[in-house]
Amino acid sequence: MAQQQSAGHVRVGIDTGGTFTDIVSVDTDSGAINVTKVASTPDNPAIGLVRGIREILELDAADDKDISVICHGTTVATNALLQGQIDDLGLVVTGGFRHILEIARQSVPDGYGNSYFWVKPERIVPLHRVHEVDERLNFKGEVLKPLDEDSVRSAARDLKQQGITAIGVCLLHAYANAEHEQRVRNIFADEYPEAVLSLSSDVLPEYREYERAITTLVDAFVKPYMSRYLGNVHDELGPGLRDKPFLVMQSSGGVISADQVVRKPITTALSGPAAGALGAAVIAEIAGFDNVVTLDAGGTSTDICLIEDGEPNITNAASVGPFPVRLPMIDIRTVGTGGGSIAWISREGDLKVGPISAGAVPGPMCYPDGGDQPTITDANLVLGRLPAALIGGGIGLDVEHARTGIAKLADELGDPISVEALAEGIIEIANWNQANMIRQMTIQRGIDPREFVLLSFGGSGPAQSPAVMELLGMHACIVPPNPGNLSAFGLLAVDWRTDHIVTRVSHEDELEVGEVAAIYQRLEAEAADTLTRDGIDLAHQSFVRQADIRYVGQSMEVRVNAPTGALGPDSLAELSEAFHAAHERTFGYAYRGEQKIEVVNFCLSGFGATERPELPTLPASDADPEAARTQTRPVFFAGAFRDTAVYDRTGLPAGTCIEGPAVIEEFGSTTVVFPGQNVTVDPHGILVVRQTEIQVERIA
Repeated sequence: MAQQQSAGHVRVGIDTGGTFTDIVSVDTDSGAINVTKVASTPDNPAIGLVRGIREILELDAADDKDISVICHGTTVATNALLQGQIDDLGLVVTGGFRHILEIARQSVPDGYGNSYFWVKPERIVPLHRVHEVDERLNFKGEVLKPLDEDSVRSAARDLKQQGITAIGVCLLHAYANAEHEQRVRNIFADEYPEAVLSLSSDVLPEYREYERAITTLVDAFVKPYMSRYLGNVHDELGPGLRDKPFLVMQSSGGVISADQVVRKPITTALSGPAAGALGAAVIAEIAGFDNVVTLDAGGTSTDICLIEDGEPNITNAASVGPFPVRLPMIDIRTVGTGGGSIAWISREGDLKVGPISAGAVPGPMCYPDGGDQPTITDANLVLGRLPAALIGGGIGLDVEHARTGIAKLADELGDPISVEALAEGIIEIANWNQANMIRQMTIQRGIDPREFVLLSFGGSGPAQSPAVMELLGMHACIVPPNPGNLSAFGLLAVDWRTDHIVTRVSHEDELEVGEVAAIYQRLEAEAADTLTRDGIDLAHQSFVRQADIRYVGQSMEVRVNAPTGALGPDSLAELSEAFHAAHERTFGYAYRGEQKIEVVNFCLSGFGATERPELPTLPASDADPEAARTQTRPVFFAGAFRDTAVYDRTGLPAGTCIEGPAVIEEFGSTTVVFPGQNVTVDPHGILVVRQTEIQVERIA
């Protein structure tokens, strides 16, 4: 796929979810923004992607030549890990380290009190597919034992005989010297050219053998999936579109070309949710809020992210399913609660909601050709909180079919309960599922969620998020325009990004400014080369230096920003103070002047600036909001139906204030304002829902 920016004026962002594929376009000439949704095509997501492009071009009255760039958020890597049968992986390690996956880390989930009950998960590669090769480096990368090429050839032939095509290579201390791993790749190319290899020195060139091995193996596993998917996209795009720049969202919060994603696909593990978090950060800034909890509720799950001082939190200790993936990622937690989450009865007779989902196919019971088990969407429809059709009338909903499913579930419970009461119970459980995840991300870190604002998006989020806000006592719940398409919008609001790291464990007494400067210069050159290959001019490139630091004797590090520009005599002292301050901020204490520090990793992120879309300002208007009222219908709240005003969001002028209960409908989503709440429309069309009794002065 082409790398250079083309001459068109329409930028397209596409986020493929489990139920819908969301598309946003921005005309860089006029600033106009259009959105649409199409049903996802799980068997071949590329089909839904291209359908979405065709629909958005029709809305734009544009054609292929008008597109300047396509930005994509995908769950291909995540789905491959969570749903794929991982039975075709091989691993090549240094002699004596065959059991690295079995030994893993000396830790037990939920502490050692769980050690009697916890069963260690199956290793990602069985022992008979782990091959040792003779070689040895020390931690400085110096050769202690040369690579025995015959042992490598033997490993390649054996894996070929077993038919193992995806192979990870993780040699001891390869982060300090990649020569042996590179030679392994060359030998495999001779002996087994059909194999797909991932080298730890390419994927994660830092120490900690277990995490490095797992991350490398996960990368090797998803490579064929991502390569096949992007090949399908290339074929489906056709001659008019396949030459356009095609960028893919990374988990770290930046885009990179599809060609480079194929080389290291694990960087896209949380691609779609990361785009949503970045889009939410843009909306939060426009709305004037610095500290936000994002709630992205789609058809299958809800993603939660913490934004502090306008920036999403980044972690390098995340997991995808059971696999620790040690790469920079936006810190996103997921709970299995989405519009398609199924309500069911446990063996103990308790009502449960999720994590099983009806997905895109068959979908909720109320959908045409929907499933046979009630979902959150069915419950909201029965309560009158959803319109008779979704996405602008594209999907008609059958309320009687939904009622039948919930009535059957009520019979299974055994207790006399009305359909509406059970539907309300389903929604309450779903709300608490989301609220509890937010509590884990805030209260467990010493953060008071009441000092934050909830930013709700995703197709199913705004129907329930004002209730979640109330459960947590949060300041407000804000809903951006086109909330169902915010992740796709976020794809057009982020920069190119490439991350580079090198391990150099160095005591502070051993650090020399010249050596540190040389390391950052080398990392900067690598980042610049990567961005240049994507067509980013040097004038639009910028770099952020960081370092992973710890006190001597600690086993884990804190990542801090390092001084910029030319390093001088005071630079190392600045770096040390940055660590002390970060440690104190994170853990509540620091050991300035008491305990020595050591730098473990030097890190650098390269950015290529992109043109960000602007949210248009609504024109000043004295229009009566009642003109946007489309109907009054009974909606179930707190045990009874209440006549509730229903509004078309596109007709609400800035400055509108509506007392709940109310329902505000738009293409792709519905916002429910509960009794005791009010909603205002800000100058950019952002909805701000608050508790009526909370004073505006306190919130501002």
